[in-house]
Amino acid sequence: MEMRRVREIIIAHGHENIRALHPSTMEITTSERLTPRGDCIIAVGADKAICDLSQEFKELARRMDATIIVRIIAGGIMEEVIGKGHPNLTFEDDESIVIRKSGYLCPRTLMIKANKAARDLRRDLVNLLRSKETIVRVEIEVLAD
Repeated sequence: MEMRRVREIIIAHGHENIRALHPSTMEITTSERLTPRGDCIIAVGADKAICDLSQEFKELARRMDATIIVRIIAGGIMEEVIGKGHPNLTFEDDESIVIRKSGYLCPRTLMIKANKAARDLRRDLVNLLRSKETIVRVEIEVLAD
C-alpha cells in the first residue's frame, strides 16, 4: 500500500525578541506580539493556526503510525524537525502551533516526540528569525500508511 501524505504551508515572519532557547518545545504563533519570556517562539504573524490545518491533515496526523515533518525555511536556510502524530491530537487552538519533544498533548500540539526543540535550531537561522523583515516559510507534512 502506498504511503499517504498531506502537506500544509504556513507563512510567518521573524521578531526582534525571538531567542529560541526552550529545551523541549518550539512554537509558531499568529500573534504579532512577543516578549523575551516567549523563548519557545520561532516565528510570529503566521497566516494559519493549528485549527486552520485541513481536515485531511488532521485525520492523517491522528494515526498511530503518523510521522510529521516540519521544514522551517528562511533566508536560504532550512531546518527539518521530525516527530510523531497521535490519536488524541485535537488541533483546536486558534493562535499557536507547538512542536514538542515530550509526549504532552494539548489543543496547541502539532506533534510529539520531536527530534528538535527551539534551542536545537541552527543559530544562523535563529539570527535571521530576529528580524521582522525575515519571511519564514513553514512546510508541514504528515505521512502515514
